[in-house]
Amino acid sequence: MVDSRIKFRHLQTFVEVARQKSVMKAAGLLHVSQPAVTKTIRELEEVLGVAVFERDGRGIKITRYGEVFLKHAGAALTALRQGFDSVSQARSGDAPPIRIGALPTVSTRIMPRAMKLFLAEGTGATIKIVTGENAVLLEQLRVGDLDLVVGRLAAPEKMTGFSFEHLYSEKVVFCVRTGHPLLSRGAIFSGLNAFTVLMPTRASIIRPFVESFLIANGIAGVANQIETVSDAFGRAFVRESDAVWIISEGVVAADIAEGKLAALPVDTSATKGPVGLTMRTDAVPSMPQAILMQTIREVAGEVSPAA
Repeated sequence: MVDSRIKFRHLQTFVEVARQKSVMKAAGLLHVSQPAVTKTIRELEEVLGVAVFERDGRGIKITRYGEVFLKHAGAALTALRQGFDSVSQARSGDAPPIRIGALPTVSTRIMPRAMKLFLAEGTGATIKIVTGENAVLLEQLRVGDLDLVVGRLAAPEKMTGFSFEHLYSEKVVFCVRTGHPLLSRGAIFSGLNAFTVLMPTRASIIRPFVESFLIANGIAGVANQIETVSDAFGRAFVRESDAVWIISEGVVAADIAEGKLAALPVDTSATKGPVGLTMRTDAVPSMPQAILMQTIREVAGEVSPAA
């Protein structure tokens, strides 16, 4: 817990003295008297319980305790400046664009409602939403082309340098048109190979879950399959054919609720996986981005299967 006696002026004065290696120069830059600078440094040392500067001939030098504290004090001041800058940019309408990678599972279930709420905040920030396979989106996030990815948690080896915030868990479903022959059959898996199956691509994040699930239910391979991550194609093709679409529940939740598509009565709870926000660990969200992330959290809480 931060000691309440430490104020912004303590950090600002300490960092400036450390940079200038001089109380006199720091006082001039801070527009205060030298005694005021000395008094502020003494107050800080009293709170910390150690000396942060020591005499070095006619001048001063930072102590090893001061070096340790400097890293954190400098980072705290930088974060505060970035916060002030973000608010200023948002108020002036010059806020930087927010670039979001959204997997299909959240593109239809989460993002439309989240965007409506975010735009109502009037931050002035522009939004860019990119969809695609998880591996592609994470690579764009890694190199800085995206600020945030919303979707399923990637495999551990893919998460180096990233942080993940869990929002809810989601399973895959076997989706078909209403009136499909398999809806009236008891043994669904024994008859699955009689139909075209839309499978997630091999690079997609849910593919391993789907393959393991099929094997566990006696299907080593799908005879007639189409690999796709296009929800637009999948939705149109399934509605016009007897194909079976294996897809994340969130992609087709609205279609099923509206009766446009139907889910086969298959227990797919074994395919459940976490959905959430992925960011670079070194990223500091701007104010508009922080507002957007909060709206995504709120919408996820409203529409998640557990809600």
